Amino acid sequence: MYNDGSEPVRSSLQDTRPRALSVSELNHQARHLLESSFMQVWVEGELSGFSRPSSGHWYFSLKDRKCQVRCAMFRGMNQRIRTLPKEGDQVRIRGKVTLYENRGDFQIIVEHIEPAGLGALQLAFEELKRKLLAEGLFDQARKKPLPPLPRHIGVVTSPTGAAIHDILTVLARRCPAIPVTLYPTAVQGKTAAADIVRAIESAQNHGIADVLIIGRGGGSLEDLWCFNEEAVARAIAECRIPTVSAVGHEVDVTIADFVADLRAPTPSAAAEKVSPDQSDWLRQLRERESRLSNAMALTLKRLSTQLGHLGARLRDPRRELQEKAQRMDELELRLEKAIRQRLTNVAVRNDHLGQRLFMQSPRRQLSQSHETLGRASERLVSVMQQHLRQRRDSLEHLAQTLNVVSPLATLGRGYAIVRDSQGRIIREAPDVSPGDTISARVARGEMTAKVTSVKSADETGL
Repeated sequence: MYNDGSEPVRSSLQDTRPRALSVSELNHQARHLLESSFMQVWVEGELSGFSRPSSGHWYFSLKDRKCQVRCAMFRGMNQRIRTLPKEGDQVRIRGKVTLYENRGDFQIIVEHIEPAGLGALQLAFEELKRKLLAEGLFDQARKKPLPPLPRHIGVVTSPTGAAIHDILTVLARRCPAIPVTLYPTAVQGKTAAADIVRAIESAQNHGIADVLIIGRGGGSLEDLWCFNEEAVARAIAECRIPTVSAVGHEVDVTIADFVADLRAPTPSAAAEKVSPDQSDWLRQLRERESRLSNAMALTLKRLSTQLGHLGARLRDPRRELQEKAQRMDELELRLEKAIRQRLTNVAVRNDHLGQRLFMQSPRRQLSQSHETLGRASERLVSVMQQHLRQRRDSLEHLAQTLNVVSPLATLGRGYAIVRDSQGRIIREAPDVSPGDTISARVARGEMTAKVTSVKSADETGL
């Protein structure tokens, strides 16, 4: 209603029309509805209208034959993309559906972009895998065995990630005596590959680790991509230290897994693979200690038995001397017989030579033969005398040796051999009775005595 001045006049009646939303309220509610309905989507289409302002953000549209949708990819996300997309590329994007409230534009905030089909990263992965496989870097024959008992464990990973915590926890539980050295490195981002290569080189130059764990915790393909870099793969393949790859979760597979000497599904599993279990050690130690104790007991028993046998075989030295003396007598007799035979032979030869000389008759030859014979006889006599002296000296020495162990030598030290009237040796006092006649053989002579009393060993205290 209007008055004459053409100004609106408020009606006294209540306005029953529905409440109108402001544009801001409408766009805000629409944005909330879109974001709650589409948490994350993958969309494939043709890239169009690509622009890259100085802010570093990317803006483009994704279209198919009928429709298109605006997209924005902010600098923090697009820095991970290694290949700059271009107009007309068929791509796949992952992102969140939202509404740009200021203009009311429906759009997608892109988190990841890749070529449609297999994807750029996957294509790069397969290409590098084929290349290194052809070079033999995956061959089982070139892989080094892990030490069964490492003296020092090296770890190439981030000092702040969950991987190092998991590794140290497992090692502390299984075998805390093994020292661990961390070679810190970035495990994500543009510089991560170069950092990993430098960390591997540092571990080799340090020269204390005899096994090396290389890895990180789980993440997306982009997060793990540094372990698919060719430089990292070649550094692991050329590493002189046995290596264990422990990248991501069990389902994650990287190029590093193929070139490493051993692949572990997780960092915790890598720690278990490189470290022995101290409880198993203790059990084995107790078993070996028991086997060693039993073996020592058996060895001592065997040696004791051998010692007893050797002791039983040990001969009395007096018997040995008796045999030597008997042998000397035999040799002396053989020597005398040999000398007599030699003299006989010489005499016979002399007679023969004399006969030959007599038969030949020349006086000069006879004279020379007599002289030769005389000299030979003298030498023979001299040799025989010297030989006899040597034998006599040896015999006297043996006689002296025998005399030392002879019972007569014992008598010479004040002992006597006592016999009864029948000539039997008396060994105990009860063998005689008072009034019996006994004889005592001493070193020089023998005496006879009569027994006046007899005392047993118990009575004398002997």
